[in-house]
Amino acid sequence: MKTFGFGGRSGQIVQMAYVVRNIRQSIDWWIKDGRAGPFFLLESFTGPEQRYRGGPTEADVSIAMSFAGHMNIELIQPKDNNPSVYKEIIDRRGYGLHHLGLAFEDVEAERVKYEGRGYHVAFSTPVPSGGTVYFMGEGADAPAFVELIPATEGTDEMFTRYWKASVDWDGKDPIRPFG
Repeated sequence: MKTFGFGGRSGQIVQMAYVVRNIRQSIDWWIKDGRAGPFFLLESFTGPEQRYRGGPTEADVSIAMSFAGHMNIELIQPKDNNPSVYKEIIDRRGYGLHHLGLAFEDVEAERVKYEGRGYHVAFSTPVPSGGTVYFMGEGADAPAFVELIPATEGTDEMFTRYWKASVDWDGKDPIRPFG
């Protein structure tokens, strides 16, 4: 098991993600009432080679990330009506918890294990931090999608940088570029 610079470990939940109606209002709530921040905002992410339920999609979302303690908080606002795992959850049960992100050193092997337990790939896309993420759906009793996150050096660097910014954060620059 790999321990990341932000304190999380591979094979464990490192992220809680929420679909939101308005990303800036949600950031404000998380800063004021959730005591998380600063947030790193990506206004538009379409992801290369997105696959939703077996077919291509071009869904566009805004993404913001921060940390609450050692847990990564991700906020996702769909920007269009293209088919996506985000729109699917909003249509099914509304805004709120979307997925739990678990980091693995061998995402492909974990995907096969999840499929063996009744999950199916609902969405996948390569990500800039390295590798491909998989959103696994239809798991028995799963409270949300499970995102399999590649435990790459790029993921560790990005999450650790965001976590370090949150440690003893003084409230200045509450929204920063995602990069």
